[in-house]
Amino acid sequence: MSEQEAMSPRISKLSWGRMSIEDVGNGKDFKLWPGGGREWDWAETGTHHDPGIQPADVEELIAHGSRAIVLSRGMLLRLRTCPETKSYLETKGIAVHVAETKRAAQIYNDLASQGEAVGGLFHSTC
Repeated sequence: MSEQEAMSPRISKLSWGRMSIEDVGNGKDFKLWPGGGREWDWAETGTHHDPGIQPADVEELIAHGSRAIVLSRGMLLRLRTCPETKSYLETKGIAVHVAETKRAAQIYNDLASQGEAVGGLFHSTC
């Protein structure tokens, strides 16, 4: 199976500060895409709660073939998404879903179960 046809890993457990991702591992925050994922280190792109998720944060998801992307806002909705990020994804024809983390995980898992090439950024605390 090529990366383009690879299934997106499912989120198997989610609680405050802790996520378990099938075939990827355990951690706090994650970047997920068709065929894999890794822990999300905000320092790589200088991400902060405000202004939030930046276009640079989603590049890796696109590079791995994500055609839909779920962006979590944190459990207390503190993480924002820069308007430029949504616009950037929309201009690339990528469906964007933004939601509180538990709801974002449900959306992501539903899309993955349907065989969608879904990626996501997940913040498991505030």
